[in-house]
Formats: sequence, C-alpha cells, structure tokens
Amino acid sequence: MGMTMTQKILADHAGLEKVEAGQLIEAKLDLVLGNDITTPVAINVMEGINKKTVFDKDKIALVMDHFIPNKDIKSAENCKICREFAASHEISNYFDVGKMGIEHALLPESGLTVAGDCIIGADSHTCTYGALGAFSTGVGSTDMAAGMATGKAWFKVPSAIKFVLTGKPGKWISGKDVILHIIGKIGVDGALYRSMEFTGDGIQYLNMDDRFTIANMAIEAGGKNGIFPVDDLAIEYMKAHGSRPYKVYEADEDAVYDEEYVIDLSELKPTVSFPHLPENTKTVDEIGEKIQVQQAVIGSCTNGRISDLRIAAEIIRGKKIADNVRCIVIPATQKIYLKALEEGLIKDFIEAGAIVSTPTCGPCLGGYMGILAAGERCVSTTNRNFVGRMGHIESEIYLASPAVAAASAVAGYITAP
Repeated sequence: MGMTMTQKILADHAGLEKVEAGQLIEAKLDLVLGNDITTPVAINVMEGINKKTVFDKDKIALVMDHFIPNKDIKSAENCKICREFAASHEISNYFDVGKMGIEHALLPESGLTVAGDCIIGADSHTCTYGALGAFSTGVGSTDMAAGMATGKAWFKVPSAIKFVLTGKPGKWISGKDVILHIIGKIGVDGALYRSMEFTGDGIQYLNMDDRFTIANMAIEAGGKNGIFPVDDLAIEYMKAHGSRPYKVYEADEDAVYDEEYVIDLSELKPTVSFPHLPENTKTVDEIGEKIQVQQAVIGSCTNGRISDLRIAAEIIRGKKIADNVRCIVIPATQKIYLKALEEGLIKDFIEAGAIVSTPTCGPCLGGYMGILAAGERCVSTTNRNFVGRMGHIESEIYLASPAVAAASAVAGYITAP
C-alpha cells in the first residue's frame, strides 16, 4: 500500500521509510507556534521541563494576535509573559504590536511555512499551512511546551479522505463556499482525526487565499489536517514570500483513502452556515426569508487576506452600509492593511460607513472589537459559530464568504451579491 501526502511527510520527519494509519510516531518539527492566549500556559509547563532553553530559537514563532492591542490588564500581562520569554530565549520570530498580524495569515506571508514542513501550533487553525503542502496541525499548550523544548512531537498517523475538486467556480464563489459546502456535506465530525487531502483539476481555479481558507477550516470538519498538492502557484507564493528550501511530497498512486468525494466547483452557490454549528449550511437561495443582521465582520485568519478585502470592497464600493448594521473590517496583517490602503480599499470601506480595525482576531473568539448582545445576529467571515462564540449565548453567528458578508452588510439581511 502506498502513502498519502500527509503520511509521506510524517514518515520523513520520523526517519522512517513507511508509516501506516494508526501508527504512533515521534516526528521532528520545523516550526512550533503559539499565541498570546496559549503561549503563557506553555511557558509555565516548560518551566517544569529540565531544559534551559528552546530547541531552536529560529523554529519557534510567537504571535500576539488574539487580544492585541491589549484589551485589558489580563491580556497585557499575558503578552508581557510572552515578550519576556521571547527576549530571554532570543526567539527570532516574535510578533507584537507594529509588526503583528493574525498568526495563520502572518506566518505564510513571512515565509515561515513551506511545502514539506511538519508544524504544530497551540491554536486549532494551525492546519492552514496545508495550503502550501505542509503537514500542520493544532495541539494543546502542553504539547507546544514539549515541542519548544525538544523539537519533536508524538503523532498518531492519520488515515485520509480524498476530495477531488473539479470544474471552475462562478464569480462570487470562493474557498469559503467550498469548505462550507464540504462541512455541510460530511458534518463537523466527518473527518475526525483524518487528513483532508484535496486534489483535482479544479484546484487551478483556486488562488492561494482560497486554499488557505479551505485548509484553515479542515478542523471544523474534525480533520487532523488539510493539505493541497504543491503546484506552480504554491511555488510562486513561497518564492515571493521567503527563501526557505521546500520539499514537494506527492501521494502514491495506490495511496489508501477511507472515502472519496467529488466536488464540482461549477455547481456551488454562495453558502452560509447557520447557528450554531458550521455543518448547518444552506445556499443563499435556499434561505427563503430575510434574516436581518446587526453586524457584519470581514476578517479573521480565514478571510482577512487581500483578495478577501478586494472582493468585499468591490461589492461595497459606492454604496452605504445599512443603517441597522455595524460593519467591521479587519485586515489580517500589517502588510495586507498597507496594501489595502494603497489600493484605496480602506477608503471604500470607510466611505460606505464601515470601520477598519488594526489586525487582530478580535470578535472571532468573542475577544473584543465587536461583541454581540443578546438577540443580535452577525454575518461573519470567521470560522466558528458556536453558542456564545462572539458574545452573548443568545446571539447568533452566520458564517459566510467575504462576498456574502459584504452584500449582507449593505442590504441589512443575509443575501448574495
């Protein structure tokens, strides 16, 4: 039996010729990631490990993004812990106010993630980097601590599901619609601890931002990771954003998959995930009623990249945000923010009546910059719509693409462009 892309990466990092699904391995790590919420816990754990410093100061990334700029005393204290740890251990890749960004947009942009890497991060959406052909997965803070100390992690080799993407998507169909469609099809536990491996000729029509979005939300289907083959577009992206060497792994012809799904991208329609699970999906034309919203959020590690902002601005430009809607736009990194400024996108948003935030996770996890009150509804480009995720337990979140979020902000109710 052959191996999947994920299995080949794990075998190589474990120093083994072959691995099989269910096998326990110890693999070397190329990057260990933490943020301002998870890193203080990991630092506390690491203090109990009999090792004076980290395994490699260049292979650890600490990104202050969830409550940055600090929203209260506790968040300030957490960042201080991270800041002092980064200084004392001379961590090369420490990102704070001024050079910050949402971690899963920032690290690929900074050239820290490339094809063939084995990456863990104390954040569930670390699976984002599979868009570049890396194995990346979220872990707890204890595993992050062990990774920082030893440069290794234990894994159970996952089995895989193959998603064959065919056809060319329509104008307003993005990676968000693709992954929401898939999650609606297989459920939030449909890929539990399995690798979601994407292939097919339809991939050529997905830009890198689309692929990052799809890989990012693999965890919302329960996936251990999501991963794309490395094509010319991925190589072009890696060369444009860094100089680290990469390695391309390809699935064997006889690789074993638990299931296979064929998704015709040309048939997809703008899709929305209803409260309170990402699997509760409907296409916009299936809704059948005007669902009024009081807030629209365009941003996050899922959809705060430049192409997302361009799509939203194209729809909002020259119009006005509905009187009953608070529209919050959050560029995912400083570079994206600057690019949006240069292209006039920020002007478009502000003239329409939206506000633009500095890069932050902010409202996505109910942190700040857009908390919901009881009875309020938000259409959001974020990745989770659990009960109380963005504020009050009686509020509601509708997950959507930037196109749908922008159109809904203008209309005042959930709609497509």
